[in-house]
Amino acid sequence: MQLVVNAVASTVDDDITVADVVHALAGDDPRGIAVALNGDVVPRSRWADVRPADGDHVEVLTAVQGG
Repeated sequence: MQLVVNAVASTVDDDITVADVVHALAGDDPRGIAVALNGDVVPRSRWADVRPADGDHVEVLTAVQGG
C-alpha cells in the first residue's frame, strides 16, 4: 500500500499502524512526537490501533526546543 509520510511517498505493509510508522522514524523513544493522519491528530493512546489506509498522509512531528 502507498502512504505519504512527511511528504514522501512510501510503500508499506497493508497491516501497518501509526505506532509502526513512528517506530520506523523515531526508534524506541517517541517522546516529544505528535502524529497527524490526514490532518487529524492521532492521540498517542491510539497509535497502536490506528491503521492508515492506502493513499493516506501521515505527518510525524518532533517538538524542538529553541528560542
